[in-house]
Amino acid sequence: MKSLKIFFSCSIFISIAAFAQSFTLDQIMSSPFPTQLVASGNGRPSETSFVAWVFNNKGADNVWIASPPDYAGRQVTHYSGDDGQRIASLKITQDGKTIVYARGSELNGVGRSANPQSLPAQTKQQVWTAEVENGEPRLLGDMGCEQEECEDIQISSDGRYAAWEAKHELWIAPIHGPSGVTAKQLTDIRGDVSWPQWSSDGKRLAFRVNRQSHSLIAIADLIPNLEQSFSAGETSTSPGKKDQPPLLSDVHYIAPSTDRDMFPRWSGDGKQLVFIRTGGQENKLPLIPVRPRPWSLWVADAATYSAHQIWQSGPDMRDSLPPFAGESLHFAGNRVVFVSEQTNRNHLYSIPISGGQAVELSPGDFDVEDVTVAEHGAGSFIVYSSNQDDVDRRHIWRVDVGGGSPPRALTKGDTIEWLPVLSGDHVFCLGSSATTPALPYRITNSGRELLAKDALPKDFPSAQLVVPKQVTFKSSDGLTIHGQLFIPRNQSGRGPALIFTHGGASRQMLLGFHYMYYYHNAYAENQYLASLGYTVLSVNYRLGIMYGHDFRQPANGGWRGAAEYNDVVAGAHYLQSLPNVDPQRIGLWGGSYGGFLTAMGLARNSDIFKAGVDFHGVHDWSALILRRNEGADAAPDLKEAQSLAFSSSPDSSVDKWRSPVLLIHGDDDRNVPFDQTVDLVQRLKARGVEYEEIIYPDEIHDLLLWRDWVNSYDAAAKFFDRKLKVQ
Repeated sequence: MKSLKIFFSCSIFISIAAFAQSFTLDQIMSSPFPTQLVASGNGRPSETSFVAWVFNNKGADNVWIASPPDYAGRQVTHYSGDDGQRIASLKITQDGKTIVYARGSELNGVGRSANPQSLPAQTKQQVWTAEVENGEPRLLGDMGCEQEECEDIQISSDGRYAAWEAKHELWIAPIHGPSGVTAKQLTDIRGDVSWPQWSSDGKRLAFRVNRQSHSLIAIADLIPNLEQSFSAGETSTSPGKKDQPPLLSDVHYIAPSTDRDMFPRWSGDGKQLVFIRTGGQENKLPLIPVRPRPWSLWVADAATYSAHQIWQSGPDMRDSLPPFAGESLHFAGNRVVFVSEQTNRNHLYSIPISGGQAVELSPGDFDVEDVTVAEHGAGSFIVYSSNQDDVDRRHIWRVDVGGGSPPRALTKGDTIEWLPVLSGDHVFCLGSSATTPALPYRITNSGRELLAKDALPKDFPSAQLVVPKQVTFKSSDGLTIHGQLFIPRNQSGRGPALIFTHGGASRQMLLGFHYMYYYHNAYAENQYLASLGYTVLSVNYRLGIMYGHDFRQPANGGWRGAAEYNDVVAGAHYLQSLPNVDPQRIGLWGGSYGGFLTAMGLARNSDIFKAGVDFHGVHDWSALILRRNEGADAAPDLKEAQSLAFSSSPDSSVDKWRSPVLLIHGDDDRNVPFDQTVDLVQRLKARGVEYEEIIYPDEIHDLLLWRDWVNSYDAAAKFFDRKLKVQ
């Protein structure tokens, strides 16, 4: 018996040792990640076609551009080093000669931009412009917006001015102004001013004014001699300076009401606006019941400032305002394009500007995501991304605005495409695959054509990556859950396994490199873990997107019962059933909401999950009730809601927590308060639970420094090696 035990232990050791590291973490994290694909021309054939994007190359963000005829990408700006200063809200003028962008992070609760390098001087979030020809940046002014992804720069159609929101007001700057001339405050209006939209003639701006209980759509007229207000020596870069003559001649509110109006969009001729209207604030509502949020579409006359309703949603949960409804709202010829989940799936619709019957443009069992419109009058069409016929990927599709014929696939196969943009006669997108990271492409009749052919590092380990397998399994209540299974190459015998849970929770992991930087990195880490001998199951638990409204909005999800945790346990049972998995060596990891689910697994089921890595997870929902729910302090069921929230949290089960955990968190996190991890550590200490921690001073939720991602993923892999591999 003794010799048998020795043989068994040696065989496991040999099995694990066979997984010699085939590539490094630096290699798989080395590809520049593209974001913010933009194009000139608005899809009009008469315009010159340029396309630009941002590459994050090991922490250094720079703008790239591609132009006809060969569309060979080239770098425009030349920032260097892993400095944590992200570029956001990239825009390009219609002639393709000038770019405008924000650089730096949003502000935290005390008004400070992120400073992940802990530099002695405080960093700023600012707006810059550069000529494509030379790439030399010129400061337009400070931004300092206050929410994640709040950056919203809009360029006038003539390319003369840029407008953006800063400190709850709009600011404006000439893009080609004299040296030293920077932004001036454009509005001085009560409430939070946001979502600026230029009219086609560049003389007017529409925007939203949020007054908490209700919100309004306004149209403002610029003064006729605006250019004379900007001259050398007259600067006002910092929000808060108001000692200047008005830059607006008039401000008019559109059909004001007690409702909340949002997302204004101009018609192509500048004569009309379309916007979304939802109900205003209702006080003392209970917190626990999930209520529908009905909405309607309104079209306004930009001359008379009157408006009329052209479409009204139903009263049920599926009729609620869908995510990204504003980004998907467009004029297209004589019709308005919008999305609705009334059939349970997020589909495209169009309706005449005058109202009438809405036409469903994308029927079927799938969801629509990125939407862009080519305005060609009666010949207008829509290009969009969806998971039609390929539920765990994305492809690009085209459909006519008026319907009449089914959508046509522009891409298909084992690749993934997203964020389509139109320029001239061309469609561009970002794309990836299971073994190729995200890169920019032009869509042609024969497939995808890479724009930056030399961007992928020569030692990127595409040939050594595994192709994840699409799997489904049943949760405890019978709900079908999708996942991606990473199986190590050349595995013999049973080995360790991991569950990965994404954040969000409104996300979906794909059968390839993801379209979001955070999850592109997570996919790379899962590939790295597979190369080290771990079978990894990435679980698309309920609350996620692209499986329909009902999947995303369960009544007992999140702090109302954490039903999604059952899907994680079901994933573990699926792993336990695999012949190549040792059921006694299963761990789990995830970030943000995935960190919450990691902590839930360790707290509730240390019998299943033997180790975990928790990136900035939520550990006590009850501490966030008042912060994240409007009017929560006056809710009649506040105590019941807080009790339910706590019982749906890892902290409520910490007495059963036995397995070791690695906790990773930046202490300037603006999404999940850092004290969520601080509090958990005190509870683990008191109970003698083994924990390790990596704390990044001045880092935020979506780690800004590339080296912090690499260090964290390396530490996670080594932690699992210590806890789950037989030594």
